[in-house]
Amino acid sequence: MEDKIKRIRELIRIINEAGKAYYQEDREIMSNYEYDALYDELSALEKETGVVLAGSPTQSVGYQVLGELPKEAHESPMLSLNKTKSVDELREWLGDQRGLLSWKMDGLTVVLTYEGGTLVKAVTRGNGEIGEVITNNARVFANVPLNIAYKGQLVLRGEAVIKYSDFEKINGEIADADARYKNPRNLCSGSVRQLNNEITAKRNVHFFAFSLVRAEGVDFENSREKQFLWLKSQGFETVEWKSVTAATLSEAVHQFAEAVKENDIPSDGLVLLYDDIAYGESLGRTAKFPRDSIAFKWADEIQETTLQYIEWSASRTGLINPVAVFDPVELEGTTVSRASVHNISIMENLELGAGDRITVYKANMIIPQIADNLTRSGVRDIPETCPVCGGATEIRDLNEVKTLYCINPDCQAKKIKSFALFASRDALNIDGLSEATLEKFIGAGFIHEYSDMFHLDRHREAIVEMEGFGEKSYENLIAAAKKASVTTLPRLIYGLGIAGIGLANAKVLCRHFHSDFDAMRHASREELTRADGIGDVLAEAWTAFFASEKNNGMVDRLLAELTIETEEEEEGEKPLAGMTFVITGSVEHFANRKELQALIEKNGGKAAGSVTSKTSYLINNDVNSNSSKNKKARELGIPILSEEDFLKLLGQA
Repeated sequence: MEDKIKRIRELIRIINEAGKAYYQEDREIMSNYEYDALYDELSALEKETGVVLAGSPTQSVGYQVLGELPKEAHESPMLSLNKTKSVDELREWLGDQRGLLSWKMDGLTVVLTYEGGTLVKAVTRGNGEIGEVITNNARVFANVPLNIAYKGQLVLRGEAVIKYSDFEKINGEIADADARYKNPRNLCSGSVRQLNNEITAKRNVHFFAFSLVRAEGVDFENSREKQFLWLKSQGFETVEWKSVTAATLSEAVHQFAEAVKENDIPSDGLVLLYDDIAYGESLGRTAKFPRDSIAFKWADEIQETTLQYIEWSASRTGLINPVAVFDPVELEGTTVSRASVHNISIMENLELGAGDRITVYKANMIIPQIADNLTRSGVRDIPETCPVCGGATEIRDLNEVKTLYCINPDCQAKKIKSFALFASRDALNIDGLSEATLEKFIGAGFIHEYSDMFHLDRHREAIVEMEGFGEKSYENLIAAAKKASVTTLPRLIYGLGIAGIGLANAKVLCRHFHSDFDAMRHASREELTRADGIGDVLAEAWTAFFASEKNNGMVDRLLAELTIETEEEEEGEKPLAGMTFVITGSVEHFANRKELQALIEKNGGKAAGSVTSKTSYLINNDVNSNSSKNKKARELGIPILSEEDFLKLLGQA
């Protein structure tokens, strides 16, 4: 008995730490499979011993809310749902009743209140007892009605979510891969709870109703489905549902399972609800669970296989992640042969070694993970050198989690930003080589220098098997690299990432040296500073770069892969020749600042980033503002032009 109580205490600590990491700190220290297994073990021990300790996750419904938003108690506790992974148990639970089967959405639960047809309050679920008031944020959700036809008091619950498509779009606009969001749920949680609802509005948060709490004076004929239909008639989007009986339940579950991969709304299972309102309410509730609904989590399809080896993948932070490579198995309709192990601590918990018999599954039917190690031969062969650069590694213990790091500051994996710049739109424009993809390729040892980006066909088999890739993605990438190999000299120079040499300065150098790259790379500082706008600092950065034998060798190997097209210089008058412009503030006559910059360069001028004594004009539509650039321009006696003034100067207004 004493050992069992000790185990209960240990499980409470482990599960609560995992929950806190996931919900409050946006970290994941164990898989869903492990979490569920520990939770089920704790529930069984509590039932067996009759002992339930304070703080047990089987009794709590969530963690205390965070932030500075006003807090408010819910009229009645918002409970979690009991869960099962068995369709037979779902069928037994439903009995001879009719039910509604719907997605269990993975976002943030929000309670909306309407009075007189107007949205007056929105409160998050919080810890189930107390939530945070987010009314201003809910008003800028993408699809929440601000006014409805019904004029009585309406209280409903739903899930605020960020769709996968929007999540990918938002992450795609963040250049730094380290700054990108981990998953839609974490992004949604932060978006819904912003203190500035302008940020919320930009995140395209959607609200899907899943429960009507109160609608005074409306007769729903004792049917939850009619509540859903009525909410739709008021302008709400509701969770997708299917009406089921015990006879049709299995087929409905199967249909949802088939739709998982195509579903744009994040979900982590299904919910089954009694359609009969009175019957469901008559069942009451437990301390934690309502009895009128139950959650269904996908029964993980588990396959047994043999671990071939651990592949170590380096990242920009120096972290070297272990990836299990095993004999291919079929899971959820696809062939799987790799799964991330995350860190050394997880490897040690699994006692994972090459040759072990392991079981694997797909978390939420999507992400391959290791469920268990059946033979447990033990961790060995942790690399003492980085797989990318060959530099020394070290094991670090951070927050009781052991991880492997490369300590070489010059490791290629740490130079991800330079590779990303090279592949960016204004440089070589290799479509498909995002920072995230580059990180995978560099970590796997496919890319050591720029020229390697044009030989990815050497790694076809490994790329096709990578998560997020396939035959079509691989073919698109190879085609993009081939297209990018035909480029212009300014794009190439900009892509090299020489400090201060942006695309505008690259064009200036090409014009000055008449596109003679050999002359440019061997030019002295004095020769370089004769080019318009190239000062001592830029000239020093350029000569220092090409003074390196290593850099010259890298550039030579790159040039062997490229076809440099000569840009025809436009004939005719260059009215802005010799002028340097700085652009600040918003633009009105152009799509963006780049379009205005392109017009300046087309007419012989140069666009710079900061106001100096060499600046000819500052362009700012708010001519009288007290911005730092306006102040600097006034101090130096530099004219400040609006767009209208600039177009008049150019003779186009």
